[in-house]
Amino acid sequence: ILDDKSVDALVCAAPNHWHAPATILACAAGKHVYVEKPCSHNPREGELMVEAARKHKRAVQMGSQRRSGPGTNEAIQKLREGAIGKVYLVRSWYDNARGSIGVGKPADVPSELNYDLWQGPAPRRPYIDNLVHYNWHWRWHWGNGELGNNGVHTLDLCRWGLGVDFPTRVTSAGGRYHFQDDQETPDTHTVNYEFDGVGQITWEGKSCNRHGDKFIVFYGTEGTLELDSNGTHRIYDGRDKLVSETKSPSLGDIEHIVNLLDAIRNDKPLALNAEIAEGHKSTLLCHLGNIAHRVGRTLNCDKSNGHIVDDAEAMKLWQREYEQGWEPKV
Repeated sequence: ILDDKSVDALVCAAPNHWHAPATILACAAGKHVYVEKPCSHNPREGELMVEAARKHKRAVQMGSQRRSGPGTNEAIQKLREGAIGKVYLVRSWYDNARGSIGVGKPADVPSELNYDLWQGPAPRRPYIDNLVHYNWHWRWHWGNGELGNNGVHTLDLCRWGLGVDFPTRVTSAGGRYHFQDDQETPDTHTVNYEFDGVGQITWEGKSCNRHGDKFIVFYGTEGTLELDSNGTHRIYDGRDKLVSETKSPSLGDIEHIVNLLDAIRNDKPLALNAEIAEGHKSTLLCHLGNIAHRVGRTLNCDKSNGHIVDDAEAMKLWQREYEQGWEPKV
């Protein structure tokens, strides 16, 4: 595919550990890319993706499709116009009813699976029977847990609405409480992000209990805006009285693809609703929340680039080791 001159763009919907290497290879081959969220498996990969897109002047769109949804865009515009005053807090949630992944056992690789190719850039691990497909999400070697899997959708919109880039402090609390199995990532996870002088964002994920709250709520000095997953939104005044409700016609799936195609046809690789630089910033929030969980302490970050400061152990998780010969290069 990379050598096929008739192919202008690729869609990367592979497991997370493939997202950045595939995107970087595609950019080097002159292809534009629609890459599934989260855009990267670790923070360094996100930085390399931005470098690759700039170097090769390619359009790289992350699949945070709500950024192209009409209802969501209208809601963000209302925030910009001061509909609820100054926004200082954004809360977001994700809830599901996932079952146990069990305890994997060594097994023969299925005949339909090229396991060596599936592993690709990741260092080799023996095949087990509860890995493919989907349960790789819950193992750090390949996945990023619920925070990277679904938290990235809400955190992207939280960051957009609050108008921020990189946090200064990240605090995580959570664990694997519901089942005792092979899952390494939390099934219950709360992360708080502080943005110097602006406000904060919180995300709460419950993988194994579907009873939940809202999707996203923006709190301002003069009111509140509730945003549903499809873009429908409600505004409440300072006394919590419903002022308006706006229904959204679509989530934004089709519009997001159209946005990428328009950018390609018009040779405007930066004219994207979820351009890779923005995708990296939102995905980085997920990585930082996971790193804080894994090291068990609050992270202090450089507000200019999100890098963790004064914590060498945490910074070891900024990047990963690769299978020899698979190291991404820009």
